[in-house]
Amino acid sequence: MKQAEISALVKRFIQYKLTLAFAESCTAGMLPSGLIEAQGASSVLLGSIVTYHPTAKRKLLGVSQQTLDIYTAESQQVTNEMVMGLHKKLGADVCVAVTGLCAAGGSETEEKPAGTLFFTFLYQNRAEEHRQEFEGNCQSVRQQAVDFVYHKLNDLLDRFPPDQEKMTD
Repeated sequence: MKQAEISALVKRFIQYKLTLAFAESCTAGMLPSGLIEAQGASSVLLGSIVTYHPTAKRKLLGVSQQTLDIYTAESQQVTNEMVMGLHKKLGADVCVAVTGLCAAGGSETEEKPAGTLFFTFLYQNRAEEHRQEFEGNCQSVRQQAVDFVYHKLNDLLDRFPPDQEKMTD
C-alpha cells in the first residue's frame, strides 16, 4: 500500500476516534512501522506486541500451551488467542493479530503450505478470521500480509457510519 493510502487510513481512524493495536508473529513489527510515518499515527496506534516464538505468545499474550500443542503456533486458533490477549493488554478499539508460515518449515503441511497466514480482527466485540495464502519469498509474503491487513482495516472502517455521532449511540 502506498504511503498516501496509509495516511488516509490513519486519518479515518482519527475521524472515528478509534485506536489500533497489533499482535504480530511472522510480520515481526512491519504493521506499525508502516503506519508511523502518517501524520496523527501517535493518536491512533497504541502499540504492537511481536511474539515470534511460541514462548512469547504464551507469556505476553496468554496463548495456552494446549492450543499451541494441538493446533501449532501457525494456526487460526492461536491467532484468535493472540488477538484476545492483545485486547486484554492494550484495550485498543481495533486489535489485529497475525501469524503463519512465511517460508518452508515450522508446521508446514500439504494443507498448510508455506505462504499460509492467519489473521484475526477484533472490534466492537466481533472477531473476523481470515486465512490467506500468499506466493513469493519470505519478505514478499510479509509485505503482502501487511498490505492485506491495511486493506482489511479500510474495509472495516467502511462499515462505520459516516457521522461519528451515530457511531457512539
